[in-house]
Amino acid sequence: MSARGGCSHVMSSSLFDYEPRDWRTDADGQLRFALVGVGWWTTEFVLPAIETTDGCVTTTVVSSSTEKTDRVRAEYDSVAHGVTYDEFADGEAVDAYDAVYVCTPNATHLEHVEAAAEHGKAVLCEKPMEATVERAERLVAACGDVPLMVAYRMHTEPAVRRARELIRDGAIGDPVLVHGENSQPLLEMIEDPDQWRLNPDLTGYGTSVMDLGIYPLNTARFVLDADPVRVQSTMDSTHEAFDEVPDQVATFSVVFDDGTHAACSSSQHGADHTRLEVVGTDGRVVLEPAFHMETQLTVERGGDTVSFDTEGVDQMAEEFEYFAQRVLADEPLYADGQHGLVDLKAVAAIHEAAESGETVNVE
Repeated sequence: MSARGGCSHVMSSSLFDYEPRDWRTDADGQLRFALVGVGWWTTEFVLPAIETTDGCVTTTVVSSSTEKTDRVRAEYDSVAHGVTYDEFADGEAVDAYDAVYVCTPNATHLEHVEAAAEHGKAVLCEKPMEATVERAERLVAACGDVPLMVAYRMHTEPAVRRARELIRDGAIGDPVLVHGENSQPLLEMIEDPDQWRLNPDLTGYGTSVMDLGIYPLNTARFVLDADPVRVQSTMDSTHEAFDEVPDQVATFSVVFDDGTHAACSSSQHGADHTRLEVVGTDGRVVLEPAFHMETQLTVERGGDTVSFDTEGVDQMAEEFEYFAQRVLADEPLYADGQHGLVDLKAVAAIHEAAESGETVNVE
C-alpha cells in the first residue's frame, strides 16, 4: 500500500482498519460440491481454487463428456464420481455432495438448478443466472426450499469490499458518477466462432452485456448499495462471427435509485481491459484492473492519493469459501436469486433500449 499526500481520517480508518472478510463464520466441516459443467472455467479456475480452501471439497463432476469427467477424476483424488447430465438429474451419486455449482451455457442453468433443488442441494449458479428474465424467475422459484447464490465473485474480492466500505464511510462524499469498462478478445481466447457465447439460443439477449457488461453493472450496484431504475443503450455487431448477436460492442447508461448515473461499455471484440470508477462530490474510487481475476484499488480525495495493493487472493477460492461458510452456518447468502433477477431485468432493458432508441425503465 502506498500513499501520496496526507490521508484524511476517514480514508485512513477505512483503508487500514477495515476487515474485508467479515463474512467469516465459526462453521466447522466441509461442504462437498458437485460441479456441473467441466469447461475451461471449471478446469482452469474452479477446481484448483477449491483445492486451496478449508471449507470446500469437490467430490463429483458432471458433464456430457465422460472423457472430461475421467480426466478430472484422474487429476483430483477427492473426485470420486463422474456422472452425465442425465445421471445427475436422476440422482446418481446424490449422497456424495451437499451443494451444486452450475457452470454451463446460460440457457441450460435452469434444468440443472431444478435438478439440484429437487435433490435438496444448495446451489451456487454462475452469472448471469439464466438466458432470460422469465427463465431466471423459474430458477428462483425452483430454489424456494434450498439456498441459492449467484456467483458474483467481485462481492468477495477484498479490494471491492474495501471500496464499498469507503463509499459508505463518505470518503469520496456523495456518489455522483460511475464509469465502467469491460472488454476482452473472445475470438483469441476461444477461436471457434460457433461457440455458445455467440449463439443466441444459449447465451440469451446477447454476448457482451450478458457476459461482460454485467460486471460493471453489478459491481456498481454492490459498492453503491443501489439498484438500476432506467437505462439507455447503443449496440453494434460488424464482425461476421457476431452476426447472430446484437452486441459485439455496447455502451449503456444507467440511473440508480440513489441518483448516481453510470456510463458503461463492454465488448467481446476488444483488448483485455477492465475498469470501474466511482466519482463522488469529494473524490473518487478507482478499480483498475477490475474484473479479470485481478483487482487494484486507488482512492483520491483532494490532494491525497492512496493505492491499495490487494493480497492477490484467488477470487474463486474466496467466493467458494464464502458460500460454504454461509451454507454450513445456515446464514443468508448474498447475492441471492432476487438480486440476480434485478441484473437480468436491467440487461433485458439495456437490449430493449438499444433496439428502440428510447430510455427504458427497469421493472
